[in-house]
Amino acid sequence: MIAKIVYIVGVVLAVLGCIDILKSKKITLIPKIIFVILLLATSWIGVAVHYLYGKSKL
Repeated sequence: MIAKIVYIVGVVLAVLGCIDILKSKKITLIPKIIFVILLLATSWIGVAVHYLYGKSKL
């Protein structure tokens, strides 16, 4: 039960992170695609790095 909740929260945060990256006007299309792939591939680590470090840089 708890594992499903953690999984769903991770998926939701990853999707929100991808949307945030794709809405960014500061970076071009190719880096956006690379960032989205890295975010999805690294799951919780990618989400944490995006929200703690990357969001201020976008």
